[in-house]
Amino acid sequence: MKAYVKVKLKEGILDPQGEAIKNALKSMGFTGINDVKQAKLIELDLDEADSSKAKENVRLMCEKLLANTVIEGYCVEIAG
Repeated sequence: MKAYVKVKLKEGILDPQGEAIKNALKSMGFTGINDVKQAKLIELDLDEADSSKAKENVRLMCEKLLANTVIEGYCVEIAG
């Protein structure tokens, strides 16, 4: 079973990487870009048959290690 965790900064937290990407794209001639948010995707290959158990375990992983919950939010998706 695969689990996908998307981690990104919470609203109101400055995103210097997103700003750098936006500025680089603009300097390359791309227009119409109002904002860029950078996120990370973590893919986990789990040895778990129960999707609700898997989701709860991954949620605990996020709370303990994968996301800095003070400034980041996360979303967990389980794919059978």
